Amino acid sequence: MAKFYTLVNQKGGVGKTTSTVNLGAYLAEYGKNVLVVDADSQANLTSSLGFDKRADRPSVYDVLVDGVSVRDVILPTAHQLLHLVPSAPSLAGAEVEVLDRPNREKLLSVALAQIDGEYDIVLMDSPPSLGILTVNALTAASDGVLIPIQCEYLALEGLSQLMQTLRLVRERLNPRLRIFGLLMTMFDPRTNLSQQVVDDVRQHYPKLIFRTVIPRSVRVSEAPSYGQSIVHYAPKSSGSLAYEALAQEFLARGGA
Repeated sequence: MAKFYTLVNQKGGVGKTTSTVNLGAYLAEYGKNVLVVDADSQANLTSSLGFDKRADRPSVYDVLVDGVSVRDVILPTAHQLLHLVPSAPSLAGAEVEVLDRPNREKLLSVALAQIDGEYDIVLMDSPPSLGILTVNALTAASDGVLIPIQCEYLALEGLSQLMQTLRLVRERLNPRLRIFGLLMTMFDPRTNLSQQVVDDVRQHYPKLIFRTVIPRSVRVSEAPSYGQSIVHYAPKSSGSLAYEALAQEFLARGGA
């Protein structure tokens, strides 16, 4: 049986897509059969793995709106065991197009049920909002959510709002929804603020925070422009070593 996780944070620029790509790539390097799902109309996950987001091909939009089988949209990537359900800018219209559908919050969950058992791990990248696409990704996250948190001021304030959303989704749509881990990202060791934010999150959520902290890294930022994960682009960089450690910690927590 596959395990389904969503990376979520309503705040943009916190490392959701970067973490989905690089955690997925390292899990594949460790021999896990991984599917990453781009549920964001910005399609940054798709382009980060080397695919043109505007190419004429079926995407998650066709799965959610037209009922296309998810198997018909899956793409192989440069990593042997890593596959992608791509997104496209057209997904931006899906929120309106599925508004009157019955069980519209479960469209992604129903679609992914078709491939349950074909992958070890499914990682879903969600939009920087709390709209219907994010709710779909949360409803499909039967094994938990990973919350990337940028090491900056107001991180905890946004986290409290997200916790409320997760509670509502758990009560109404997905009783199995839980937080698998909080991931601190963009850590800058030169500033006291970064360490203070990590310490604050660790104090409030000692059992949820990952020990691994993802540093700010030029190499990690550059990799998507080459359509590569950090595993291939700069495997010896500090960012790559951090994501490798995250994958190890993810597996040690029983993530697969």
